[in-house]
Parts: sequence; C-alpha cells; structure tokens
Amino acid sequence: MTAMLLDVDRSSTDAELLHAATHWVAAHVPPTWREASVRGRNAIRKVRPLAEYEAWYPLFADSGLAVATWPREYLGLGLTQAQARVLDSVLGPLNLGRLNPLGLNNAAPALFAYGTEEQRLRYLPPIVRNDERWCQLFSEPGAGSDLASLATRAVRDGDLWILTGQKVWTTWAHESRFGLCLARTDPSAPKRKGLTYFIVDLEDPRVTVRELRHIGGEVDFNEVWLDGVEVPDTSRLGAIGEGWRAANATLSGERQMVAGAGSGGVDRIGGSGADRLIRTAGSNGIWSDSLVRQRLTSLYAEESVRRWTNERVRATVKAGGTPGPGASIGKVHQGALNQRIQLAATDVLGTGALAWETSAPATGPQAWAAGLPYEVKGMLRSRANTIEGGTTEVNKNVLGEQVLGLPREPDPYHELAWNATPRS
Repeated sequence: MTAMLLDVDRSSTDAELLHAATHWVAAHVPPTWREASVRGRNAIRKVRPLAEYEAWYPLFADSGLAVATWPREYLGLGLTQAQARVLDSVLGPLNLGRLNPLGLNNAAPALFAYGTEEQRLRYLPPIVRNDERWCQLFSEPGAGSDLASLATRAVRDGDLWILTGQKVWTTWAHESRFGLCLARTDPSAPKRKGLTYFIVDLEDPRVTVRELRHIGGEVDFNEVWLDGVEVPDTSRLGAIGEGWRAANATLSGERQMVAGAGSGGVDRIGGSGADRLIRTAGSNGIWSDSLVRQRLTSLYAEESVRRWTNERVRATVKAGGTPGPGASIGKVHQGALNQRIQLAATDVLGTGALAWETSAPATGPQAWAAGLPYEVKGMLRSRANTIEGGTTEVNKNVLGEQVLGLPREPDPYHELAWNATPRS
C-alpha cells in the first residue's frame, strides 16, 4: 500500500491547508456527493449508499485526512488540533464519517498508549483504512458490570499464550478481524492485578463467534468462545499483569465513542436525533401542540449541550490527551438522554408506532420485526444505551471516586486473590 498523503505539515499556513483540502475534495470526492452537501446530511445519504462509501473510503484514509493529527507513519498528517479544525471547515459539510469506530476509538488508544512501534505500524494503518475491523473481548456471562472478576484464562507456553474462556455482548465481533482481549494470567493476584491484555486474531479456527439477534431484529452483539487459542507474546499489549491499566485506555475511548453527538464516534446508537423529530412533528401536524413543541425543543437543547461538551472532550483527545474519567459524564448523560429522545420519537410517530404493514412471512424468529418503523427500532435499540459501554451505575461510581474524589464503596475482597473471592 502506498498512501497518497497530502503534502502539508505543522509548518503549513491556514491558507495552504485550505487550498490542499479544497483541491483534494475537488479531485477525489464524487460530484454528486459535493452537490448534495449543500442540502445537508440527509441529502448526502440519499446519493451515497453505504457500500459505495465503503468502497471509496480507503482513498480518504490514504490522504491522511481521516486522522489528520496522527503521525504520518500511521496514515495521519502530523498536524495540530488547530490545523485539523481548518481542514474540518472544508470536510465537515461533506459528512465524511470515519468508518471502523471500534478500531479508531477503542483499539487505537490502547495501541498508542501501550503498543510497541512494531504493533502500531502493523495495526493502525489498516484500522484507518477500514481494512481490518476490531472488537473488544471484555464482558463475560459472570463478569459484566464487575469486569475485573472475569474468568477467561491465559496460560503461558514459551513464546505463546493459550487463551480459554467465553466472552459475551461483543459488539460487531461477527464483522471483525481482531479483538482486544482481557484475560487472567495470575489467579493468585487481586482481580485487577492479575490481568493481561492481548490482541486476538478472530480468524483462528479455535475462535467461535455466535451472533445474538436483539429485539429490533438486527445483529450487533455476539458470544465468543476461545478454545485454547494460541496468541504469540508479540500480540500482548502492555506488561504482564498490567492488563487492567491498558484496558482502561480502551474503556475510556468506548465511553467517549458512545457519548452521543460530537463525540467523533457513534453519534447515536439507536434511532433519531431531536432535529429529525422536530421535522417529523412539523410534517404530520402535531407541531401545533404547544406541549409537543416544549418537549421536543427541550430535547433539542439538551442534545446540543451534549454535542458541545463532547466536542470539548474530543478536542482534548486530538490534542494528545485522553478522555479519562470525564468520558463517563458523557456516557451517563447520553444513555438516558437518547432513551428519552427515542420514546418521544414513538409518540411523534403516533399510531404508526403501534402497528405496521409487512410483506415478510408470518413465521420465523425475526418475522415480527420486518418492516419495523425506524422510530420504533430506534426506541427498542436505545434500551441498551444505559448498559453498553459500562452501566450507568458503574460510570456513576467512576465519576464519584475519580472525578469528585468521594471515598470508594466498601469492598471486603479488594486486596484478596481472585481465586479466593466469591463470583457468580
């Protein structure tokens, strides 16, 4: 692969950056996309099918514009955050969303913080190009909210680690090539000190991925079994026994990713934004109801505040900082906010949220979801928002202890060995 990175650097002036970005857009962005951009994001989506965008996307990645503040050796441009904002003034209206969000937001922070240079050179460019997608192998049937109690084992055998265990609720594992896996390497150590972080190749025949179809009829989550998977020590991230520290780079990135509009990750997992609700209410006539207007404009204002707050956190990350415990603020707020927005969406839809026509067969586990209105599907999917990425309760503990400085909750097993503590 030979990347055609833009010929700009930290010495480039704003005028030079604007010229380079404008010239690249004119040369490489299809005219129909550029023409639609003046009419807004919905117009772009109508002329830019996802498959077409995915096929074109590596060209965007190879320009360096997708991750402009990253070093050039990882398909970035090595620019400052201020310079990246200059480029965004040209790119923003085109809605060139970054693909591979778990790779960019979850895997990349861990690779930057704890990976070797060899690992970064191997994995980061394919992440940027969306050539290799990633997931995180964290939650287990007996270790969800209390992730550090996980039981997946990694036993060393020379230059290899043998991983055995079960993971669950693994987002997009069925579409991923690699997974970041937190596994227990020392059962005699306290639960947070006996963990190590690994990169697992999901194409290994000893990895089994089983799709979990959720109530909306779609597949986001998976169960993953590791049956004696051999992982070379060169695929370890960070020091042995320091997996909890390394995984926190991923967890912070995940919380920021699902924090809503302006997060730079997944703007909204499940359903419509408040702006779409306002347009729908205007088109079906219920905007004339003053209580509806008050409810929707309140949600719009709250979502705007969420977006601005996320943009500040995102700017810190782009400037070389980390989301840190503060990312939990966005996660807590966004989970409940999006659920309220999606409930409002079903109210705006009216009777269409209660029944719908479908041409699907009357039998089969997904038959009822066929033809499900977008608003209803979003409402159903949003039920997971306060669970995924760390439950609201866990994130409130993070905020209380690490942001507000409150004392830890009593834990009689805190310093006991993992194999001496009770588990579900």
